[in-house]
Amino acid sequence: MVEIERQGKLFADQAAAQGVAVVNDRCVVRTLDDHRVVIVSGMVLAQYRVGDRMAEAHAMVMLVESNWADQNDVACAFGYSARTLRRNQRRFTDGGVAALGSSAGYPQGRRRVAGRRLGTVRQLKEQGVPNREVARRLGVSETAVRKLLRRIGWQEKLPAQPSLALENPPEGANPNLSAFSAPSSEKTSTGADSAASTRERNEPVDANPNLSAFCVTEALPASLDTDPSNRSMDRLLACLGLLDDAAPLFGAAQRLPRAGVLLAVPALVDSGVFSIARRIYASIGPAFYGLRTTLVVLLLMALLRIKRPEALKEHAPADLGPLLGLDRAPEVKTLRRKLSRLASVGRAAELGRALAEQRVSAHRDALGFLYVDGHVRVYNGKHRLPKAHVARRRLAMPATTDYWVNDARGDPLFVITAEANAHMTRMLLDILDEVRTLVGERRLTVVFDRGGFSPRLFQKIVARGFDILTYRKGRVRRLANNQFRRRRAVIDGRQLDYLLADQEVRLLKGKLRLRQVTRLCENAHQTPILTSRRDLGALEVAYRMFERWRQENFFKYLREEFAIDALVDYAVVADDPSREVPNPKRKKLDAELGAARAELAELRSRYGSRALQNPKSGHLTMRGFKIAYSELARQMRLVEERIGSLKHKRNRLPKRVAVSKVVEGKIVKLAPERKHLTSLLKMIAYQAESDLVRMTSAHYRRAVDEGRTLIQTALNSAADLDVTDTELRVTLAPLSSPHRSRAVAALCAELNRNPTHFPGSRLRLHFAVHGQPS
Repeated sequence: MVEIERQGKLFADQAAAQGVAVVNDRCVVRTLDDHRVVIVSGMVLAQYRVGDRMAEAHAMVMLVESNWADQNDVACAFGYSARTLRRNQRRFTDGGVAALGSSAGYPQGRRRVAGRRLGTVRQLKEQGVPNREVARRLGVSETAVRKLLRRIGWQEKLPAQPSLALENPPEGANPNLSAFSAPSSEKTSTGADSAASTRERNEPVDANPNLSAFCVTEALPASLDTDPSNRSMDRLLACLGLLDDAAPLFGAAQRLPRAGVLLAVPALVDSGVFSIARRIYASIGPAFYGLRTTLVVLLLMALLRIKRPEALKEHAPADLGPLLGLDRAPEVKTLRRKLSRLASVGRAAELGRALAEQRVSAHRDALGFLYVDGHVRVYNGKHRLPKAHVARRRLAMPATTDYWVNDARGDPLFVITAEANAHMTRMLLDILDEVRTLVGERRLTVVFDRGGFSPRLFQKIVARGFDILTYRKGRVRRLANNQFRRRRAVIDGRQLDYLLADQEVRLLKGKLRLRQVTRLCENAHQTPILTSRRDLGALEVAYRMFERWRQENFFKYLREEFAIDALVDYAVVADDPSREVPNPKRKKLDAELGAARAELAELRSRYGSRALQNPKSGHLTMRGFKIAYSELARQMRLVEERIGSLKHKRNRLPKRVAVSKVVEGKIVKLAPERKHLTSLLKMIAYQAESDLVRMTSAHYRRAVDEGRTLIQTALNSAADLDVTDTELRVTLAPLSSPHRSRAVAALCAELNRNPTHFPGSRLRLHFAVHGQPS
C-alpha cells in the first residue's frame, strides 16, 4: 500500500509539484526521493534510480532518437551539455546500451604520466621536442601530454628554425626544389628592382632583436617527395619537427579549376608581403603548412572570393592543393590555428607599417593626395561594445571603426583601428603622424569628409606641414549666381564641366584663412569646399574633392567581395576601464526634457488656438479669457517648472563618466590582432587586383567599367599546368569572347617580361592563353 501511494505521487499534478523538469510540451522528467521517471504524453518512457548514469544516458538518447524532443532541450533538462548527449548517441549507435556504461577511475590499459616525469617533460619541451615525440618517449598518449602541459601552465614558444635544405637530395627528388640559395620572394632583378633587392638584402639583420637569426637569402626548402599528389615524406618530417614549411611541388594538370589565380602571384610577390612577413614573424614553428604557405593560402583565398576560413568547407582540399604546389590545401581548423599562431605574436601593426613603406617606395607618384575615411564594422554578438553611427543603416549600433588611408588612385595604403570608435577629429592627427613616418617631409594634401571638420584641427594640420581638402560644414551664406563661372578641362582622362566660384574665407575670427571653392549644381544646390591649396586650379580642387567617392566605392567593394566586415573570431580582450563614455543618466534626462518640451509646445498651441478662435461676444476682456482657460494656463506653468527642474538636474551631472561606472562586469573589446592581420592580407589582395587592372587598361577598351570583372573572371578560370626544369607554364582557357581573351593574353605577355619565381621555389612563372599568340 505504501509503495502504491509512493508511485501515485510520481504522477501528481506536474505544474504544481516540485522536482519536475519540463523538457517540452510533451516530455517531463519527475524526481522523487531517489527515483526518477521520464514521462512522454502521459506515458512512462523510462524510470531509474538517481545516480544510474547508464540508465539516464539511455533515457536521454531514447528521447532524441524517437524524435520526442530536441538535443538542446533534453541536455538542459537533465543538466548536461549537448556535446555530452551527442557523445552518448554515438556510443549507443556503436555498442548499444552496454556502451553507455563506463568504468570508474582512469581508463584501463592507458598509462599515466608519473609525477616524477614532470621535469623530463619540461626539459624535452624546452628543447623543442613536439608533443607527439614526448608521448612516444614516455609511452603515453599525446592527449595526456597536452593535459599535463596545460596543468603546469606551459606556454608554447615559437621556434625560429631554418627551413630544411638538403645539400644532396635523394635520387628521384624533384630537381626544381633542390637547395637553391636565392631569395624565394623576389623577381629576377633588373634595373630598379635590382636596386630594391640590394637594399632589402643589406638591411640590418637585427632590426628585430627577437628575429636576428633570420637571413633574407635563406636557402629554398627541399622536398623528399617525388609525386606532387603524395607528400607523405614531407608530412613525416613536419611531424618530427624537421620541416619548417613544405616546398611547392607542382605537377602537370589539364583544365585545372581556378588555376588562373596564379596570374596574381607576380603582383603579390611585388608587394613584398612574403619577405616582410619572413622578416617580422620568422617562422610559426615546424609545420607542413608554414608561414609562407599560410600567407599564399590566405591571399589566394581572398582573390578567389573564399571570404572566410570557414568557407573552405565548401571546397575539397585536394582540388585547391595543386594551386599551392601541395597535395592538399589546409582545412578550416588548420588555417584557423595558423591565424591564431600569427595573432599570438602581436605584430600585425608592424607588418602593416612595413607593407605601407614598401607601397610608398613603389608608388610615390600616387601619394600627392591621401584620402582618409572611417569604416564602421557592425557587431551583433553578446558582448557590450561602444556604439557608432552606421550611415548605411542610419542607426547607432555596437561596432568597431577602422580608419583607412587610400592614395590618389583609390588603392589602400594602411588601416588603423580606432579605440572605442574615436571620432575622426581625434584620430586624424595620429593618422598623419603615421603618414609622416612613411613619406618623410614631403608635403601632402589630406582629403576627408565633413566628419573631420574642425577649424582648430585645420590649424594643427597645416602647422604640421600638410594641406587640407574637405567639405565645409554648417550653415554657409549662399552665393549669387553671377559669381559662378563655367570651368572645363580634362583631368586623368575625364572630361569635366563645373560651375564654380572661388573666394577667400576666414575662420576662427580671422585667425585661419582658407580658400573656398563652391560648385553650383543643376538643381541650384551649392557645395562649398575648403582647402589650403592655392596653387591648384578651382576645377582640380573640385575634382579631387569629389574623387573621395572612390574611397566609398572601395569600402562597398571590400564589404561585398572580400567580406571585410566579417567577424574573424569571437575572442575579446580587456578594455581600459577608465575610458570615458557619455553619461547615461544625462542621456535619460535629455529624453525626459525633450518630452516635456514637446508637451509644453502642444499646450501652448492649444492655448493660442483658443485665443485666436475667441469670439468677441464670448470674453470681452483678457481677464475673462484667462479665467475661462485658467486650467490650461496652470498646466503650462507646471510643465515649465518641470523643465526648469530637469535642466537643473542635468547641469549638475557630468557629460562623460568612466565606462566602469556604466558597464557591470568586465570591460572588454574585440581582440584586434587577428582582424587586423586578415584586413592587411585582403588589402594586399585588392592591391594586386588593382595592379592587374591597370596593366590591362591599355589593352581593354572598357577597363574603367569592366576591368575588375575581367580580372576576376580570369583569376577564376581553368588553366593547364606544365612543369619544366626552370618554368611553371600556366596556360589559361579562353574567356567568353575573343576580345577579352586578347586582353588577358596581353596581360600575360606583360607579366612574362619580368619573370617571377613562385614563392618557395625557383620555378619561373610563364603565362599564356589558349589560342592566343605568346
